[in-house]
Amino acid sequence: MATPAKFRIDLAIHDQLMNPGPARRVPLPPKGLTLPAPVFPLHQELLQEAGPDTPPERRHWDRKEIYRKMRGWLFPYVRSRISPGEFHPITAYLFVEYKCNLDCWYCWAFDNKVPGMTEDIARRSIDWLYDHGCRVLALMGGEPLLRPQFAHKVVYYAAKKGFWIYIGTNGRLLRPEVADRLGDAGVAVFNLALDAWDLKPSLPKALLPAQKNFEHIWRKQYVYGYMVFFNINICRNNIADVRQLTEYAHDHRVATDYHINETPMLEQDAHFRHLHDNPTYIRPEDWREVDALIDWLIEKNQAGYQMVNSVPRLREMKAFMRMSSGVDLKTRGWYGDGIAGNGQQAEFLAALPGIAEGPDGTLQFREWNCRAGQNNVIIRPDGTVAPCFPMYPSTFDWGHIDEPRFHVEQLGEMKKTCQRHCFSTLNHNLAYCYNDARVLKWLWSQVVRNKLQGGARSFQD
Repeated sequence: MATPAKFRIDLAIHDQLMNPGPARRVPLPPKGLTLPAPVFPLHQELLQEAGPDTPPERRHWDRKEIYRKMRGWLFPYVRSRISPGEFHPITAYLFVEYKCNLDCWYCWAFDNKVPGMTEDIARRSIDWLYDHGCRVLALMGGEPLLRPQFAHKVVYYAAKKGFWIYIGTNGRLLRPEVADRLGDAGVAVFNLALDAWDLKPSLPKALLPAQKNFEHIWRKQYVYGYMVFFNINICRNNIADVRQLTEYAHDHRVATDYHINETPMLEQDAHFRHLHDNPTYIRPEDWREVDALIDWLIEKNQAGYQMVNSVPRLREMKAFMRMSSGVDLKTRGWYGDGIAGNGQQAEFLAALPGIAEGPDGTLQFREWNCRAGQNNVIIRPDGTVAPCFPMYPSTFDWGHIDEPRFHVEQLGEMKKTCQRHCFSTLNHNLAYCYNDARVLKWLWSQVVRNKLQGGARSFQD
């Protein structure tokens, strides 16, 4: 089996971010703050309500729920456009854990030796984000529900301050009693990361072990007003599972979000054990099969399946799959079959204006106005900050929540290189949305066409 590269970013920028000399990140000194104890239940009447047995054809949102979305997304966007300065976070990743209860072989987003976030750091982080106008908060890991009481406190405190709260979880620990506490406290989205239908080696994020938990939150979303997504990572060994999960989500009127399995952007520490001989990484000989799966997803998207990914974004997955392999397509051909000059590459790239051919014969993204470190930020468990998720392991010092050091010049130079190789769904969506004309067009379509109702769709649709 082919061995993937340890990192896919250019060597020069990699060394600047991983070996910056004395300017290494310093953890935040504690102040001893705590989070308030949550009141539960806040809504006794909702706790007893079971929710529907069958999903409605169309999701209905009341005025309160519509206002919550506007307060989370629209108002901070407008504020960021009219306020002076460059740092106006709209979205934030709060890494409350870097430990995980599962071991997905492709994942580098955990290290079970890293302590979880303290109440002191959590409270100060939420207050810091609030003061800077941010109102979208994603609880991340690892697995953010390893300490459910702590997650409940974070959600309760952030929701009271008006945050739109997203929890990314593998669902195994999202027991009904935990989900009810988080829903009652004000969570806006549960994003279940599921890669397989049932347990399989290297892909433990499976639906069946978490199905009872899913069925509970699927019904209760209509009671508490949150949304449920499936977050699916396309690997070489889960093609059939992706189709099965997609149909299951559609039957339950649940939106899906897809990613192409990728190697790390930066080199990882020794805790990432599964880099070599990994059955999840897509090889050139798998390209045709993955292309067929993506074509199938595009057909389902166009047929009305709820997907966070737009059709153009799904098409770009084919290019990114080839891009992240580092294979010279002039030599290997578009299908990795050794047939060069077969014309598929030029034909495909003509339909993808965001993709370019690099001087070495590999593919790369064109400049796409990445907003990391300007409208997006991550906060590590120790309170240090970074511009985006792929930069989590970087030792470069961007400061901490008491003293952030996001400099436009440094970010600009970094992005000249890193955004050529980055397929971050959130940051691409944020960059696409950070445009007044697009926002106004989208708002008009939502008001006129959808009456501010319905399920989740891509911003580009």
